[in-house]
Amino acid sequence: MIEYMDKDLEKALQSRRKERTEDSRGPFYRDTTAIIHSSPFRRLKHKTQVFFAPSNDHICTRMEHVLHVASIASSICRPLGLDSELAWAIGMGHDLGHTPFGHVGERIISKLSEERGLGKFEHEVNSLRVVDFLSEHGKGLNLTYAVRDGIVCHNGEKLSKRIRPTLCIRDLDGITEREGLVPATYEGAIVRFSDSIAYLGRDYEDAYRLGLLKGKELPAIVSERLGKTNGAIINTLVQDIIAGASEEDGIGFSHDIFEAVEAFSAFNYENIYRSDILNGYTRYFTRLLRLITDYLEELYSSYGLDQKGYISERNMLAAGFSNHIQTMYPMYMEKEGSDRRMIIDYVAGMTDNFALDAANEILKPDHLNEEIEQNVTGRWFDAATR
Repeated sequence: MIEYMDKDLEKALQSRRKERTEDSRGPFYRDTTAIIHSSPFRRLKHKTQVFFAPSNDHICTRMEHVLHVASIASSICRPLGLDSELAWAIGMGHDLGHTPFGHVGERIISKLSEERGLGKFEHEVNSLRVVDFLSEHGKGLNLTYAVRDGIVCHNGEKLSKRIRPTLCIRDLDGITEREGLVPATYEGAIVRFSDSIAYLGRDYEDAYRLGLLKGKELPAIVSERLGKTNGAIINTLVQDIIAGASEEDGIGFSHDIFEAVEAFSAFNYENIYRSDILNGYTRYFTRLLRLITDYLEELYSSYGLDQKGYISERNMLAAGFSNHIQTMYPMYMEKEGSDRRMIIDYVAGMTDNFALDAANEILKPDHLNEEIEQNVTGRWFDAATR
C-alpha cells in the first residue's frame, strides 16, 4: 500500500483552473465523464495507433489504446491502495492531442510546425493544450490539476526503469516540451508505465496479424521472461510493477523484467516502427498533410474571416474550417494574442478519415464537374461531337 497525500497536496491536486462545486461523482471521475463527452475523445475512434487499416476491425485504434491504458493503470492502482479513478481519467485523456496517422502523422506535423516557426509538435504537450484550451470551443474541459499533470507527463515512448513522482505543484501552462517531465503523482507515473505496457504487446500482435513479422520470432529473453502473447505480457508487466512499487523507490520494473522490456522495444522498432510499410506511410501522409495545410493557409490568406469566401470553395473542408475560425479566432486572440497556431491545431485534430476526405476534395473538385454536366452548352457540345 502506498499512502502519500497530505491534505494540502490533495487539495492542490483536485484544484481546477476555474472553481466549481464538486458533486457526488468526485473530482476525478467527473474528469473522466468530461473527457468521454468531449469531441476530441470521440475522434480517437478514427485515429491510427500504429497501422493505418480502417477496413480491418481488429487493428488497434487510438481509442482502443486509451481504453487499454486506463484499464491497465486502474488494475495496478487498486492493490496498491492508490486512486484508480485518477489513473482512469489520466489514461482516458492522455492521447487527446494525438494527430491523424499515429506517430508518423505526429512527426510530419512537427516538421510543418517547425517550418512555420511554431516549434516542435509533441502530442503530450498538445494533449494538455486540447483539454485546457482547444476543447469546448476554446473553453477547455476544466480538469483537475492531477489529471492535467498526468496527461502532459505520460510519455510512454521513452522507456523508464523506475519513476518517483515529484509530489510537487508546478505551472503547467509554462510547459513547452515533454523532455524531462516527471508526474506529480504515483497514479501519473503508473499511467506512464501503462502506456508502454499497452502498446508493446498490442503493436506486436497487430504486426503479426498483418503479416509484417513472417519468419521472425520474439527474442528469447522476451518470450521467456514476459510471455508469448499480449495477454501474458501485460499480466507479467502489471504484476511486476505491483510487486516492486513502494514510496521509497517509486514505480517501475524489476531489473530482469526491464531487460526484457528493452529487448522487446528494440525488436518492435527494428521490425515494425522502422519497417518498409511505415516508411511508405511517411511518404504518402507527408504529401497528404502538407497538401491540406498549404490549402488552408491559402484560404485563410485569401479570405481571412470572410465566411462567404470559404463557402464559394464548395467543399466540406473549406466550410468546416470557416465554421471553426468563426468560433475560435476570438478565443485565440484572447488567450494567445495570435492566430499563428490555428491551422496547425486544426490539422492536428483531424481524424484519418477526415484528412483523406479533405485531400480528396482538394484534388477532385466534384462541384466543377457538376456545373459542366448541368451546362446546356456542355451537353450540346458533347452530343454534337459523337
